[in-house]
Amino acid sequence: MSRHILRSLPRRKIPVLRRAVQYGALLAFLAFVVAARRGGWPPALVNAPLRLDPLATLAHLLASRTLLVGSALALITVALTLALGRAWCGWLCPLGTVLDLFPIRRTKAADPPRLDDLRRAKHVLWLTIIAAALLGNLTLLFLDPLTLLIRTIAAALWPALDQLVTAAERAAYALPALRPVVDWVDGFLRPAVFPAEPLFYRAPILYALVLAAVIALNGIAPRFWCRYLCPLGGLLGWLSKVALVRREVTATCIRCDRCARVCPTGTVRSEREYASDPAECTMCLECPTACPVNAIRFPARSGLAPRETYDPGRREALAALGAGILGVGLLRSDRVASREHPHLIRPPGAQGDDFAAKCIRCGLCARACPTGAIQPALAEAGVEGFWTPILIPRLGYCDYSCNACGRVCPVQAIPPLPLEEKRRAVIGRAYIDRNRCIPWAAGLPCIVCEEMCPVPEKAIVLEEVPGTGAIQRPHVVAERCIGCGICEYKCPVNGEAAIRVFAI
Repeated sequence: MSRHILRSLPRRKIPVLRRAVQYGALLAFLAFVVAARRGGWPPALVNAPLRLDPLATLAHLLASRTLLVGSALALITVALTLALGRAWCGWLCPLGTVLDLFPIRRTKAADPPRLDDLRRAKHVLWLTIIAAALLGNLTLLFLDPLTLLIRTIAAALWPALDQLVTAAERAAYALPALRPVVDWVDGFLRPAVFPAEPLFYRAPILYALVLAAVIALNGIAPRFWCRYLCPLGGLLGWLSKVALVRREVTATCIRCDRCARVCPTGTVRSEREYASDPAECTMCLECPTACPVNAIRFPARSGLAPRETYDPGRREALAALGAGILGVGLLRSDRVASREHPHLIRPPGAQGDDFAAKCIRCGLCARACPTGAIQPALAEAGVEGFWTPILIPRLGYCDYSCNACGRVCPVQAIPPLPLEEKRRAVIGRAYIDRNRCIPWAAGLPCIVCEEMCPVPEKAIVLEEVPGTGAIQRPHVVAERCIGCGICEYKCPVNGEAAIRVFAI
């Protein structure tokens, strides 16, 4: 913000303008995530927020050695930062807005603790992410604020909201007078907003708890996450050291301390004549609004801002490099990582050994999957592959007519395969457990798996049992099976299916 803009706006209007921009950006972000379903908005639009993320873009570039044209959008955020400092954090970041929506009041009137040395943590974190990316590892990107929020919405909050809406519809449908209204509401919401049938995800409480923990840290200090831990904020703060527009306090300051009290990141310091660090200032403009004598302005200036004790230096860079190298070595020595899990089934086209070096753990593919088959990995891919996408056929199947996951992936970790090519992509193989299969174990008729198989030349064939007349036993033709998992999903056997898909 320039001095001219601040003077042209009444001071009381500045917070209103900022909150309007914040809420508008948050609503747009939520709309993009909700619309990232099959048949929703264009994929290039719904994944645009992640393409604006310079940390995810840079880490992906270094880890995958791949430069994507769409990643140039991150230069917009970089340019904004070089011009206006950490305005992204104060005005546009959806997680920052969520933290502002849930201020946790301290039980005591005391000021939040000064933990300036802890500000170094976010710099060490983003430097470690970059160091690990140089070695082909993107595990720590699950802490990026955009991936954290999208993953939580996709695998926890939106499914939970869907379940609540479904429960409310069922309760209302019990009243005959409300049934036409319920039918209208349900037709409006499904499948435009919610899936035709509620989807289920593993460990949704885990994703919700991560976000809850980030919000709960507000109880220690306002925007604790942004001050001390956010790796994207650390990178943008480092760039803000050379930002063109910076906060400045004039000689008319009366030392009333109001600006320090309203600063959400605690960077305004009375012992420094109420100056602030451009790397920590989120350009929220709360301080000029609170100042009674108009002593705060935002002029344009060139040059490097003064160094702070918590700024990243050679020691932090070496520590991050060492942590990245050691961490990658430890992760790749993991027994789980060295021997792949039998049910580590990746989305179509994502079967390469370099998949973990491409995936940024954003969860958009899980949101786009119409059947809920794509789930964030827990133990299947080891710690290095934590929260990368895998298919869980018992929860959903890879729809034969769908290629939404590849189209919505912002970094093409799941390639955007044409539908015909995707239908030929082999992601696993089905195997029949004859001890659980109804025709094999109980001698009763069941041909569900053969009926459901979508492959033109059926990958499951039936063989009539001599002397029974009606009993047909299923067999899997391995060379025809693509591992879509619909047979496992539809298998009527309770608990573990009698036919299961294994990784190839």
